Amino acid sequence: MSPKNGNPAPIPAPAPTTDTAAAVAARLRESLLHDKQELEVDKVFRALVKLEGSDLHLKVGQPPMVRVAGQLKPLNRPPIGMEEMVDLLIPMMDERNLLIFEAEGGADFSHTIHVDGVRWRFRVNMLKSLGNIGLVARRINNFIPDFRGLYLPESIEQLCHYDQGMVLLAGVTGSGKSTTIGSMLNYINGIYRKHILTLEDPIEFIFTEDKSLINQREIGQDVKDFEIGMKHAVREDPDIILVGELRDEETFMTAIHAAETGHLVFGTIHASSASTTIGRILDLFPEEMHNAIRSAIAFNMKGIIAQKLLRSIKPGVPRVPTCEVMTFSPMIRKLVLEGNDHKLPDAIRIGEEDGMQDFTMSLKGLIDDELIDRPTAFAVAPNKDALKMALKGIDVKAPGIL
Repeated sequence: MSPKNGNPAPIPAPAPTTDTAAAVAARLRESLLHDKQELEVDKVFRALVKLEGSDLHLKVGQPPMVRVAGQLKPLNRPPIGMEEMVDLLIPMMDERNLLIFEAEGGADFSHTIHVDGVRWRFRVNMLKSLGNIGLVARRINNFIPDFRGLYLPESIEQLCHYDQGMVLLAGVTGSGKSTTIGSMLNYINGIYRKHILTLEDPIEFIFTEDKSLINQREIGQDVKDFEIGMKHAVREDPDIILVGELRDEETFMTAIHAAETGHLVFGTIHASSASTTIGRILDLFPEEMHNAIRSAIAFNMKGIIAQKLLRSIKPGVPRVPTCEVMTFSPMIRKLVLEGNDHKLPDAIRIGEEDGMQDFTMSLKGLIDDELIDRPTAFAVAPNKDALKMALKGIDVKAPGIL
């Protein structure tokens, strides 16, 4: 109602809100400067570190299990009950991961503890099993292995010297993809003055800057998701971008766009071989887009490395990678454009001059160098007959592929 003097009633002031700029800044300041409290579960993580274990398993009804020298062993404590497990694990998750866990029944994130002044990081998978909450955590080495000490083929080093394009590491979980990429980026860090930007879920290796400037962003902690991270990335003057795993159409498109616009992009993908990676990428897209994606791959991809980790017989070397390397020579580019993916394995086999090798060549080299034994090689060989002939010195030429 208007007042008696005829003037309009004053507009009431907006109700106070907690989301003022000052309140947001205060929350942000608190999140950046506040040290996280030690959690009860950190005692178990600390025991893993002191035992020099690689993995931690927490399951209701079992004592904590740690993997030491490849073997699972129980810690000397009683089995964990359901209520105790909830009390141990729920405080590890922030609001984002709690929502993901509730919606999907699992969540991936990183966790950090300090032992005797040393910072240790873990890649954590929180899961549900038979209705109970559980955890599997992998300890991440603080030390990034030297690129030349990983027994990788020399041609992989050449992929570190490109100014733009895309390099993919293919393999299953636990195949050493992250270690290989970490060593490649650290190699670049030691020789070039570039800006390296990583988007990881979660961050694994923490880099120490040498010649390069390095910014590492963790999805969920530093940036909401890959899409937003990549949108910001191209505005942050990077020379090299690590996009982590290419798991959907959106991530691949933003990554390939970054490669097209002058960046060197590294990524990982779940595929069993270099040649089948092409099909794995196409599976992310509807069929009507396949020709455009083939063109983008052919003209921007610099190399695809597929690898598996094998038990070594060399003292002091626990595991070594067997690698298939496909570089994008004119022949490979032509086959990809024409959709002749079935001819790619033969092209890799005869592409040694272009830095290529298939798993057969890799396995033979590891046997010759006395890094693995023959039973190990034959157990993973994609073509056992080809490996037999290679070990006998028989060079089988590929049939016509053009």
